[in-house]
Amino acid sequence: MDTKLVVGNGNGDAHSGAEAAGAAGAAVAREPYRYAVLCDCTATDRTERSLDRARIPQRYRQCTFENYETDTDQKGASPEQIEGWKRVLAQAKLNMQGFARDFPAGAEHGLLLMGSCGVGKTHLAVAALQEVVLRGHSGLFYDYRELLKEIQASYSADNPVTEMGILEPVLTVEVLLLDDLGSSKPSPWALETVGHILNTRYNSNRATLLTTNFLDGDVPREQSSAAGMRNSPNIMEDKLADRIGTRIRSRLYEMCRTIEMSAPDYRKEIRRAGPLRS
Repeated sequence: MDTKLVVGNGNGDAHSGAEAAGAAGAAVAREPYRYAVLCDCTATDRTERSLDRARIPQRYRQCTFENYETDTDQKGASPEQIEGWKRVLAQAKLNMQGFARDFPAGAEHGLLLMGSCGVGKTHLAVAALQEVVLRGHSGLFYDYRELLKEIQASYSADNPVTEMGILEPVLTVEVLLLDDLGSSKPSPWALETVGHILNTRYNSNRATLLTTNFLDGDVPREQSSAAGMRNSPNIMEDKLADRIGTRIRSRLYEMCRTIEMSAPDYRKEIRRAGPLRS
C-alpha cells in the first residue's frame, strides 16, 4: 500500500518528515506523532481492484451516465422520429440512474434492457453496476455466452474449477449483470441452467440486470417500425421467448421491469468521436 508520512507536534500542526526533523531540536518541541495518509494512486488501485472483482471488461470501464449520449441522428428520419428516439434513450438513462442511486433501498430488483444493436443497453447497465460496486456493494458482469461456456468447461476432469465454484457467486452476488441474454441458441441444458440462476436470485430478492437484442413478439410491427426498431437491419428475427423459452420469459415479466430502447445503431453513425454504445 502506498502511503505518505505525516508528522504532527501534538499542537494540531502537521508537518512533513523533513519539517518535523528540523523542529525536533527546538526547546518547545513535543514528542512527534506519525500517521499514514493514503495516496491518490492507492484509491485508483482500489477502484481497479473493485472493477476487476466485478469482472467488468476493460472496454466497458469508460461507460458512465455522464458520457452516455441521447442525441441521435439518421438520414431520412423525420424530426418527430429523432425526438422520439431521444426521449426513449433519455428515459432509459433516468431509469438506470434511479436504480443505481437507490440501491439497495429501491424497489427495483430486476431490469431488462431490450432493443436492437447499438442503442446503449450495455453502456447503461455497466454504468449502473459500476456505481453500485464503487459504493462497496458486490456485483458481477457476465456475458451470457461466456457464463454458459465457463459452466460447461467446469465439467471437464482437467478443470480445477467446479460448477458450484462458478455458480455460487453468480447466485449470491448483490447485483448480477447478465449481458446479451439469448445470444446463444437454446438447449435444454442452457435453459435449465439460466432458469435456475434467475429463479434463485429472484427468490432471494437479489437484483439482476439483463440486456438483450431480442424483442418480444407482442410488439405490433407498425408500432415498432415507427419507433425505428424493426426497420433496422440489426433487428433480430427471433423473439426473446424463442431464445430463452416461454417459461423463462414469463419469469422475467414477473421479476424485471422491461425498458425498451429504440434508436438507430450508434456504432454506424458517422459523427463526433465519443464512447460506443453497446
